[in-house]
Amino acid sequence: MPDPIVELQSRICHTLANPSRLQIVYFLDEGERNVTEIAEAVGLSMANASQHLAQLRQVGIVESRREGLNVYYRLASPRIKEACRILREFLAEHLVRQGALADEVRQG
Repeated sequence: MPDPIVELQSRICHTLANPSRLQIVYFLDEGERNVTEIAEAVGLSMANASQHLAQLRQVGIVESRREGLNVYYRLASPRIKEACRILREFLAEHLVRQGALADEVRQG
């Protein structure tokens, strides 16, 4: 029987596997923004940004609120930012290790 937390974690990781969605998450770390601001910052059309935001909202990474004609988005939890930071640190360490291994192979 699958663990529901593992299933949700898998869905969230799959959602964050897209570079545009990760850029949106990093941009929203700076604060609440509307779709136009997000699209411009990430270099997407408004329609494409809206699609990405819908996927992020579906798995609970972002939340939205409507104010008049505008919809504003924000990270659902500051822990999302922390999780992304930890993963980035791991990846940086991994790249350093890979570089050191490549150096050792070249020196042979």
